[in-house]
Amino acid sequence: METGWLLPDLSDPTASEFWLGCARGELLVQACGSCGTRRMPPRPMCPRCRSTDVRWEPTSGRGRIWSFIVAHPPLLPAFSAVAPYNAIVVELDEAPTIRFVGNLVTGADGEINEIDPATITIGEPVRVVFHRIDDVTLPRWARS
Repeated sequence: METGWLLPDLSDPTASEFWLGCARGELLVQACGSCGTRRMPPRPMCPRCRSTDVRWEPTSGRGRIWSFIVAHPPLLPAFSAVAPYNAIVVELDEAPTIRFVGNLVTGADGEINEIDPATITIGEPVRVVFHRIDDVTLPRWARS
């Protein structure tokens, strides 16, 4: 069923290090090599000091649910068979201004529609888990 999913371009030079980190089981964020400002999504220039010096830093992979939605049809064809499903926004513990979007699942290989949306709570602690689809390893989230 997952073969029709919309997946990122792993060769994008701005984000390739992020995807390599996911493949190793690390949740990385981009940081400015000059002023240290962390940022996600990745971009070629620091929004604070305009430096193009970039480094990648590992995170704890822990955070809290900042927001969520439950997607219902009509949807993109790749996702309609698994709807309704959740999409959560997670703020990282060590950098609350950095947020990731993903699905709340019971474990790395869980289905994106396996969690009852009525049980999801804003502020709930979560941890990153990684799930491979084709040649891409995606970060997902499980309850801590």
